[in-house]
Amino acid sequence: MFSPQHITRARRAFLAAWCVVAVAAPHGVLEAQAAASPAAAPPQRFTLDDLGRMVRVADAQLSPDGRQALILVGRPNYEDNRSVTDLVLVDVATRAQRVLANDVRGLSSPRWSPSGDRIAFLANMLTTTTTAAGAREPVMQPQILTVTASGGEPMRVTSVPGGVQHFAWRPDGRDIAYVAPDAPPRRVGEARFDDAFEAGNNDYLITAAPTPSHIWIIPSIGGLTRKLTNGAWSLPTVRPPGSPPSPLTWSADGRLLTFTRVPTPRSGDFGEGTVQILDVESGAIRALTGGTANEGFGNFSPDGRQVAYWAPRAGDSRNVNEVFVAPAGGGRGTRITGALDRNVARAIWMPDGQSLLIGANDARQVGLWLQPVDGGAPRRLNTGSASPSSAFWVDLSVSSTGQIAFTGTEPGRPSELYYMASPTAAVERLTDFNHEVASRTLGRMEMIDWAARGPVRGNGIVVYPPDFNKARRYPLVLEVHGGPRAASLETFAARAQLMAAKGWIVFQPNYRGSDNLGNAYQAAIYNDAGEGPGRDVMAGLAALIARGSIDTTRIAVTGWSYGGYMSTWLAGHYPRVWRAAVIGAPVTALLDQYNLGDANVRRGRSIGGSPYTGGRMKAYLDQSPMRWAPSIKAPTLIMHDLRDDRVPVTQGYALYHALRDVGTPVQFIVWPIAGHSPADPVRQREVTRRWIDWVERAFAGNGRVSAMQP
Repeated sequence: MFSPQHITRARRAFLAAWCVVAVAAPHGVLEAQAAASPAAAPPQRFTLDDLGRMVRVADAQLSPDGRQALILVGRPNYEDNRSVTDLVLVDVATRAQRVLANDVRGLSSPRWSPSGDRIAFLANMLTTTTTAAGAREPVMQPQILTVTASGGEPMRVTSVPGGVQHFAWRPDGRDIAYVAPDAPPRRVGEARFDDAFEAGNNDYLITAAPTPSHIWIIPSIGGLTRKLTNGAWSLPTVRPPGSPPSPLTWSADGRLLTFTRVPTPRSGDFGEGTVQILDVESGAIRALTGGTANEGFGNFSPDGRQVAYWAPRAGDSRNVNEVFVAPAGGGRGTRITGALDRNVARAIWMPDGQSLLIGANDARQVGLWLQPVDGGAPRRLNTGSASPSSAFWVDLSVSSTGQIAFTGTEPGRPSELYYMASPTAAVERLTDFNHEVASRTLGRMEMIDWAARGPVRGNGIVVYPPDFNKARRYPLVLEVHGGPRAASLETFAARAQLMAAKGWIVFQPNYRGSDNLGNAYQAAIYNDAGEGPGRDVMAGLAALIARGSIDTTRIAVTGWSYGGYMSTWLAGHYPRVWRAAVIGAPVTALLDQYNLGDANVRRGRSIGGSPYTGGRMKAYLDQSPMRWAPSIKAPTLIMHDLRDDRVPVTQGYALYHALRDVGTPVQFIVWPIAGHSPADPVRQREVTRRWIDWVERAFAGNGRVSAMQP
């Protein structure tokens, strides 16, 4: 059933059918690559142990005068299975560092006061809450703390029973506005035992009706709080992976706040967000544009006269996210990023109010542009080999005098802090936390592109083994990104480097739906969740194989989330191509996504609407990889979190049973935790270890399925 001879014949047929595509390599070709010199002792390769040496640098925040920057510095602590996070102050001129808060649990969101003398941040603090049944319980909840820029003991500002979700300093520094959930309705008597609730458009894991989140205000030195908004409607919340919540922003005079309003606190309704303006003293609320959905991330201009906000092109969620600007007094917004044609993931006003700094995935890295407010041509900033960090939100800040700071990676270096004295200045790296990892012998990265059926050429990243020699043949691991609105870029990728260190070529393709190549490519996935993207990936694979150096008897397909969807789809549609499959948190049944996941009914937009109306049920079934799961022949490892609210674990179970019933070697690993993927250091490392070990065993097994039996 799975003999080497059968695999070889099938791969020859595959190559004959697919190796007719053209390929261009913008930064060199295989012929230019040389083998490592045998004369010198090879430096140490990147290993699983190096994951413990990696430092996470995040949330760059420039002081108002641009002379100092705040960052969060996180290191894994495997003994306690947590990340040890410090709040670090970096002097831009001298690069000297000072720790302002050491090993604080839940440390996040450091923000400078307007005067630059204090810093507020969130941290987990012991808080007393009251349950719906009336019981008082001590819990750890995110609260606001402040510390002076000169250091000292942090001061606790809030004691919110449900915890603070996010906050914003008032321009005079006297107050802080924050968002927190309402307390659940209190039940007394027999009602204490009636815990039924209306589910609505929520994920299947909730155990109580979600309560609305609203805006409060508190003096920045602590004191009495005042609730500013009320109602059954809510501000949206975000569960990872995703961007931070749509933030609160103040007008320059401190009278008004922008926020995003959604009709209910149910996660499936969050697509109906609209930007609102709140008068803090009177409590009056008005809509900014009068729109009814798909608005968010309102942001007052420096003079308070305009508000920039995000919305999809033409109001259609399949399209790229764009930036619009509307008068603060209200009215229709004007699109300003039409010429950019990228899926915007950050927009910050420059101090003069004449332009915004825009961040988005762009071809090979995360790009930054200066976008004029009048809609003129955007100007791309030169960040060199540094790619700003972005997980649906580009991590950067701008000072009140125009300096720019961001965290980012380079192909051979994990995250650090970077700085630009102006939009036209050269990029400076201010930190060196990851020098040890950067000193390892790493695989070279290259972007290739290829002809794809559809609107534009496809592209993707290739990571070569450190000692790559074009005369040899190497196993290949296809690592498919999730999203699908995301991209594989020339950034440091730990798992890819670990696999390259094993002597494998790693290919990370961008398929239609990826957001680094413009609207036409991103929107082409509409009502074509698998077939078109699958052709894109296979065309890229064929283009890479056509260049030589690939052992076509040893190719594995791997991915997590939508990467798990694509891996399942590819394994079922091209069953004789793959030696092994690693499938994490896989979307295998679009009906389960619609009915059970946290986005639930919002997922229908990508297919055209509900599966239960308009004759769309067939499209949901045809575009679900489970339909072809019985055709999968490659030994398959499935991994999933038990309480995954993004991709319900039901889909992992379905795939497991399908493969087991048809005799395909399969192992299903489940972690008994919540979340879309493990967030703690031990389980993260274990995911990677199992991922690589499964592929390694398959590549060493010469096609014998007995070698892959669990």
